[in-house]
Amino acid sequence: MATDNQVTLVGNLTDDPELRYTPNGAAVCKFRMAVNRRFQDQNGQWKDGETSYFSINAWRTLAENAAESLTRGTRVIVAGRLNYRTWENQDGDKRSAIEVEADEIAPSLKWATASVTRQARSGGASSSGDWGEKVAAPVGAGGTEQEESPIDGG
Repeated sequence: MATDNQVTLVGNLTDDPELRYTPNGAAVCKFRMAVNRRFQDQNGQWKDGETSYFSINAWRTLAENAAESLTRGTRVIVAGRLNYRTWENQDGDKRSAIEVEADEIAPSLKWATASVTRQARSGGASSSGDWGEKVAAPVGAGGTEQEESPIDGG
């Protein structure tokens, strides 16, 4: 995988994740997250700056695990890559969006704890011990190769 388009975000889910399936049966989980920028002023006091909002897409097992584990308010770390896409809406207007295609999603453990439950991969575990992980994170807790196109461009 190329490393020239990598992004890591830490923030909170703004809503519960939405899990859907493509016509070919691939799971896709979509959620939005808010990333708050904090900075120190001239007096050394921490101030809240602008909040940025990002749309996140996760695919297949990662999608199913995220939908089952995450809820609104959960603080997560998302590592992935930026994806620019365009589409036409029903009125024929051209639309575009920049989204994050998630490679990894994890709960932030800065202000909370989480428990990890290992889940066997589809078709069983490989001899090298390759297992997927399902993470259950409390609310407020601080390979996704895309072969299908995202569902309903929004």
